[in-house]
Amino acid sequence: MKGLILSGGKGKRLYPLTYTRAKQLIPVANKPVLVHAIESIRNAGVEEIGIVIGQTGPEIREAIGDGARLGVRVTYIEQPSPDGLAHAVKISQEFLGDDSFVMFLGDNVIEGGISKLIGDFTHSGWNSQIVLKEVKNPSSFGVAKLRPDGSIEQLIEKPKDPPSNLALVGIYMFDASVFKAVNAIQPSARNELEITDAIQWLIDHGYSVMPHVHEGWWIDTGKATDMLEANANLLDELKPSIAPDAHLENSDIDRRVTIEAGAHVVNSIIHGPTIIGEHTIIENAYIGPYTSIYHHVTVQNCEIERCIVLEHAEIMDLDERLDSSLIGRNVSLKRKQRKPRTITMNLADHSSVWLV
Repeated sequence: MKGLILSGGKGKRLYPLTYTRAKQLIPVANKPVLVHAIESIRNAGVEEIGIVIGQTGPEIREAIGDGARLGVRVTYIEQPSPDGLAHAVKISQEFLGDDSFVMFLGDNVIEGGISKLIGDFTHSGWNSQIVLKEVKNPSSFGVAKLRPDGSIEQLIEKPKDPPSNLALVGIYMFDASVFKAVNAIQPSARNELEITDAIQWLIDHGYSVMPHVHEGWWIDTGKATDMLEANANLLDELKPSIAPDAHLENSDIDRRVTIEAGAHVVNSIIHGPTIIGEHTIIENAYIGPYTSIYHHVTVQNCEIERCIVLEHAEIMDLDERLDSSLIGRNVSLKRKQRKPRTITMNLADHSSVWLV
């Protein structure tokens, strides 16, 4: 069994944050989304992983390396242009060989991991297994129509009249028969080789394609609101801890807070679930629930709640509470003059904002 993570997208829905960073490397609960995907596959017992990369490939290579520190072996597979998910499978055939594999979209976060999925597939004799999730708005997704025996009969992309509320979530299991499919299908109207077309080819040619209906939460972190929601869910699951060398002085810190090595918290209140990164300084501040502050950040004389703050940012002297915001790397957010207002913003890396 091998793993295949697709990590080639640019992340336009997360602009301006992803102008300067691959969307899969934005941290949730102080860990890049891509690392969460790698760990989900590793925790299911799969250690050999291919990562399909595109124009953000150099940044991903630098961040992940050979995978050794994450307990996996990583092979990078370059996809020169975004020609579809089935195309990504097609160009990965040399890496995958005849092995079965799990394919995971690199911006997905899922509750509970995929160990059961892999275990079921390994012992089933099926050719493919597709993870589905019940959703309230199936017309916005690819949707599966099931047969009476529970197998998948048809996949329909964003149907006006959905045959079910079971949406594809971007996690797939395949055996080597999928290569017949990806080599047989033709590009879609948007000139891409679609994975839904490849799966439909398997169904139409008598291969067994079964569903796995996921009961926990699942989030595609393609938008800022989704990123904040994923961050909140992962913080709920995080086991709190305080590093021995963290410096805590005259502060109220509840039991759901994680504080990493070298952080300083002075004259502050922190309510969890929240994580404070390495060598971050929190002084005269309130940090509310569902906030992730990455490493080497300075937060002084302000209040923050339900935010993601990336490394080397500084947030100081705000009169309003900063709420539901993504703050990029090296951002400087300060108040220059007093004038009450509420602020919610997504700031790109290296921004400087003075509130006047």
